Amino acid sequence: MTSACVANLSPIPILMYHQIEQAPPKGAAFRSLYVSPKAFARQMALLSLLGYRGLSMSGLMPYLRGEKNGKVVGITFDDGFLNNLTNAMPVLQRLGFSSTCYIISQRIGQTNAWDGDKGVAQTPLMDAAQLRQWVAGGQEVGAHSRQHVRLTQTDAATAQQEIALCKTELQAITQSAVQHFCYPYGDYRPEHVAMAQAAGFESATTVERGVAGGRTICWNCPVCRFFGPPACRCSG
Repeated sequence: MTSACVANLSPIPILMYHQIEQAPPKGAAFRSLYVSPKAFARQMALLSLLGYRGLSMSGLMPYLRGEKNGKVVGITFDDGFLNNLTNAMPVLQRLGFSSTCYIISQRIGQTNAWDGDKGVAQTPLMDAAQLRQWVAGGQEVGAHSRQHVRLTQTDAATAQQEIALCKTELQAITQSAVQHFCYPYGDYRPEHVAMAQAAGFESATTVERGVAGGRTICWNCPVCRFFGPPACRCSG
């Protein structure tokens, strides 16, 4: 499976977003993880104007494998914030784009509690009905662990549960296939790649400067993070 994912020699960017919402005041913790709805709409419109088609990870896989060619870009969201549904999905639908939202299966309908000790404002996450609305709207759900843990700081048994059970729980909730994983915090080791493969995922993304394709295997696909005001850049 891995060898099939290195066939494409043209680099393909995979964009990563978190919150599509107005950023908190300057000085707020992790303010850079916000992109305003207007900025997001402009970014998506620019991609469309340049002839790119935004795709979910499932839609992107044939291009990563070299089975298809074209101007495409992966669009992903981490954590499953409700504002992805309310502020991002209408823009994606209007342009005919799809995307993948990576969900923490035991935090559905709650808030980003894992950020609480960092002073990050607590923001609603999509609940089960809203996740189904996301899927019905032509978007995709991916797995982001059960509790948003750092896999590199957990024992093997816990890490395996975080990866494998997240997939089964999300499939039961959404009644749709969950085929792609995103390592929380971008942290992973080779054994976590093996766990994702054993769980039946087709890809796994991390947070590294770069683009997917060429010699990048689909088990540590890098993503470009779009930052909120004042500028956009890729981060590693």
